[in-house]
Order: sequence, then C-alpha cells, then structure tokens
Amino acid sequence: MLVRIVRMAFQEGKTDDFRAIFDASKQRIRAFPGCLHLELLRDLDQPTVYVTYSHWESPEALEQYRRSDLFRATWAATKALFADRPTAFSMETVETAGP
Repeated sequence: MLVRIVRMAFQEGKTDDFRAIFDASKQRIRAFPGCLHLELLRDLDQPTVYVTYSHWESPEALEQYRRSDLFRATWAATKALFADRPTAFSMETVETAGP
C-alpha cells in the first residue's frame, strides 16, 4: 500500500473555492480503482493550508489516477488557487503502534 500526502497552500479568500472542488470530486476520487482511503485535513495554525491524505493499493494505482481525466480536471482547477507550490510525498507504512 502507498500513502500519498499532498500539502497545498491557497490564496487568501480561495479556500471556499477549493472546498467546493474537493466536495465535487471526493466521491469519484474515492471510487477510483485502487483508492482505499481519502481524507482532507486543514492546518490549525495556517487556515489556508490543506493536506490530502490518501491510501492507494500500489504506486501503479496512484499513477493511473494521476493520468486520468478526473485528476487532470480537478488538479487544473485546484492549482489555479495556489499561493505556493504544493508538496507531495509518497510513503509506505513501516510500522503501526497500538491495537
């Protein structure tokens, strides 16, 4: 499994626009083959900074999504709202603590 984390800083006054884009696409992203989990997080200290946290079956599944029309359309609309370059990480779980 692959964990994908994308940190995005938005222009002042554009977070509602981003939330509308996310709301319109989140169910389709979650239903995309290979997507196992999708969350949207907001920074408590910087309210214009959001993070998407998603789980994918494999790097190939994420890459198929990134090549899709859904990703291209969603990303084009989202990146127009950025205040800074996004930062993305692909990670794998090494260890989980607890039950």
